[in-house]
Amino acid sequence: MILFSDKDKDNRKIFCIGETVLDIIFRNDRPISATPGGSMLNSAVSLGRAGIPVYLISDYAMDHAGDLVNRFLLGNGVSTEYISRYPDGKTALALAFLDEQKNADYSFYKIFPAERMNIPMPATQTGDIVLFGSFYSLDESVRKTVVNFIRQARSQGAFIIYDPNFRKAHLDELEKLRPLILENISMADLVRGSDEDFSNIFNASGALEAFGHVNRAGCPLLVYTKGSEGVEVISTGYSLSYTVPQIEPVSTIGAGDSFNAGIIHAMIGGDILVTPTESSWDHIIARATGFAANVCRSIENYISTEFGSSFLKSNP
Repeated sequence: MILFSDKDKDNRKIFCIGETVLDIIFRNDRPISATPGGSMLNSAVSLGRAGIPVYLISDYAMDHAGDLVNRFLLGNGVSTEYISRYPDGKTALALAFLDEQKNADYSFYKIFPAERMNIPMPATQTGDIVLFGSFYSLDESVRKTVVNFIRQARSQGAFIIYDPNFRKAHLDELEKLRPLILENISMADLVRGSDEDFSNIFNASGALEAFGHVNRAGCPLLVYTKGSEGVEVISTGYSLSYTVPQIEPVSTIGAGDSFNAGIIHAMIGGDILVTPTESSWDHIIARATGFAANVCRSIENYISTEFGSSFLKSNP
């Protein structure tokens, strides 16, 4: 645990590094919305709407879809200072098909340039928080940039959160990708993943088994989410279980991403700590599940502006 002065706390920064897509959402085989997406973008927008200054590190094209995304980010409090906009290629599209349980099955359409993310990366400092993950962190065209940034941030004292967010669409590549996932885990101070993630990656059947894989890879802290069945927090020194609000979802897209944002929001706004202590998790999980539940009540991928504004007077 590291303590900071008030000045240090005010200077802390949040960085979310990951893919950007334009989500086109279908229900009953009909498109019902088009909205900027990508796991880390979703987290960043939820943080921005809740009044936390946040930087998205990502890339998208100089096309109409990219312009839409750029305006949206700036309008929701997300800095685009570290966005790479490429003239060749197109902003990625994700078609999301909602099933009866309001969970999404995805199809992705990507036309990228030969070289990506050729931009200066930000400097970090002790107390900053970096969130990374999803397939973006495994993609060979950007992985070197991502890994170098994460390693540098970790060496400078930033707190690293990794969300594998590993989808079934990539199961045929798992044997090639698993070593990269393990390397990502080894760079993290906290891994937040779903039961589905760990079932897909390690064939793990529960939180303790999942934590065994995470801990052996070098990360001492796991937040294991189980949808409506609750959350487990496991460290080398303790194990905690939490229930979650039972709601009728409109869509579950972005729920895990905004759960991550809720973790970060609670860490930034609570005790000035780098690593959460056992006693701080009640507050952190309550905030995270509140963020996730709010997302599930709408077709958007992030907390609502109304919900976010409820935190503005009390931030940090």
